[in-house]
Amino acid sequence: MVKPVDILGNKYGRLTVLARDGINHVGKALWLCQCDCGNKKIVVGYDLRSGHTKSCGCLNKEHFGNLNKKHGKSWTPEWKIWVAMKRRCYDQSQQFYNMYGGRGIIVCKKWHDFNNFYNDMGKRPDGMSLERIDVNGNYEPSNCKWATAKEQARNTTRNFMVTANNKTQALSAWAEELGVNYYTVRSRIYKLKWNPVEALFGRAA
Repeated sequence: MVKPVDILGNKYGRLTVLARDGINHVGKALWLCQCDCGNKKIVVGYDLRSGHTKSCGCLNKEHFGNLNKKHGKSWTPEWKIWVAMKRRCYDQSQQFYNMYGGRGIIVCKKWHDFNNFYNDMGKRPDGMSLERIDVNGNYEPSNCKWATAKEQARNTTRNFMVTANNKTQALSAWAEELGVNYYTVRSRIYKLKWNPVEALFGRAA
């Protein structure tokens, strides 16, 4: 077993390391820390050293407590979407943080101000939500649009993307465009081991 790095007495952000507190379920060293605000928190050592955890949680509370500025649009759909976007990227307690901030997705500096976000994106069309065009890209004007639920479902890291005739889109989108059964195409690819293009357009005689 690798000996844990001794960080006793070190300070990381607002957290000062007070004592070792065993290991977690995957064998990572845990440390008892004192936050500048007075609260105590047990943190994985690596999260401290990497800068992933900088406080007991008070930093996030302060940050999101300041989001509701007097811009006349508080609690509008656009404002709620903006808050949710920032939480996905920066609030470690948020349910889906690991899919966003946890894998490096950030909000561009300009959009840290709601007014800039609203000016760039405009009013949300009915039934649409905020989508990143490149699911591995950041939240920024050039990579975001208002999209339908159907478009959102296609633009995920789980989708099978196919390129044909200099065009790339989800397998489901190709099937719809060509008028072929999506599940038949998937069966050709995964069971019959056909090339995705052949599965969509058919094999040459």
